Amino acid sequence: NGIASDDTFRRFFRAIDSEKFQKNFLNWVNSLDFKKGEIIAIDGKTSRRSHDKDQKPLHLISAFASEARVVLCQKKVDGKTNEITEIPELLNWLDLKGTIVTIDAMGCQTKIASQIINQGGDYVLALKGNQSNLHDEIINYFEQAKEYGTKGIDYLAFEEESKGHGRKEIRKIYITNQIDFLPQKNEWENLQSIVCISSERIVDNKKSKENRYYITSLPSLAKKIGEIIRKHWAIENSLHWVLDVSFGEDQSRIRKGNGPENMAVMRHCVINMIRRFKNKRQSIKGLRKQAAWDEEILKRILDMAS
Repeated sequence: NGIASDDTFRRFFRAIDSEKFQKNFLNWVNSLDFKKGEIIAIDGKTSRRSHDKDQKPLHLISAFASEARVVLCQKKVDGKTNEITEIPELLNWLDLKGTIVTIDAMGCQTKIASQIINQGGDYVLALKGNQSNLHDEIINYFEQAKEYGTKGIDYLAFEEESKGHGRKEIRKIYITNQIDFLPQKNEWENLQSIVCISSERIVDNKKSKENRYYITSLPSLAKKIGEIIRKHWAIENSLHWVLDVSFGEDQSRIRKGNGPENMAVMRHCVINMIRRFKNKRQSIKGLRKQAAWDEEILKRILDMAS
């Protein structure tokens, strides 16, 4: 009878119990034989057009294995909660032993830091105004350190430059484990170092500068911390960008029932399967087309799911 219609698929995904679907996804990922890697990036993404009358667009937080480039799990953030309350539950689903968890400023919370340490991991947490006192203390420290010099600063211990698309960027990483001056030091489980990344971008001969700040349970190794933070950004390029460009997630108008959440999980599932199959030269978008044209390729991709 051929392939089911769009409407049939929509009704199907609306009706699936999203909580059970999430659990099945998690069980499936845990059954896969792959090297998870050291770094787990956690970040949120909003499906912009999944809104409806009296319904906000879907917002999911995802855990992403930055080196394997695999989605480990995801959780919906509904209108009555926010990322701060949902991240701890997401972390509970993960084996964090021997991993480094990176989270943006929303996840820079003392309870989240403690949970990561108690589950056997380490953390690198972005710091912004939501931790205003700590943020101000660290900004002042690094500004004085750069101007006057302070023992313990890993001065320019690592500097990197990247070029491309008419843009040049120079990043300098400053890091120190001399943190006894922080009144909040003991509030943060196993806090070891504070970090400043100073970026200078040159685009069309116009310069812009930005400083970003982090706290971490790792020792003060500037090059390693720089690599970890750069790999956190991979969740933007290797997941969020792919979802929008290759899957058109931001343009999707699926919005009824459990449809938006279940389709988001399905997209993650497909990304994981294709990533296990494709080589470095193949694009996800191109391989999806090949799988649509060639049943043998489709079968081989599905075989990688087991």
